[in-house]
Amino acid sequence: MAKAFDFLKESREELRKVTWPGRSEVLNSTMVVLGAVIVISLFLFGLDHLFENAFDIIIKAAGS
Repeated sequence: MAKAFDFLKESREELRKVTWPGRSEVLNSTMVVLGAVIVISLFLFGLDHLFENAFDIIIKAAGS
C-alpha cells in the first residue's frame, strides 16, 4: 500500500514539472490534426471508390 502512495506522490511531483501548452498552441495543434484527418479521409474515400469501380469492371468483364 505504501508503494501505491509513493507512486501517486511521485506522479504528482512530476506533473508539477510539466510545461503545459497554451490555448493558442492547443488550438493550432487541433487544427493541424483535424486537417490531416480530413485529407486522409478524402484520400481513403477516393481510393475506396477507385477500387470499387475497378472491381466492378473486373466482375463485369469476367461475367461476359
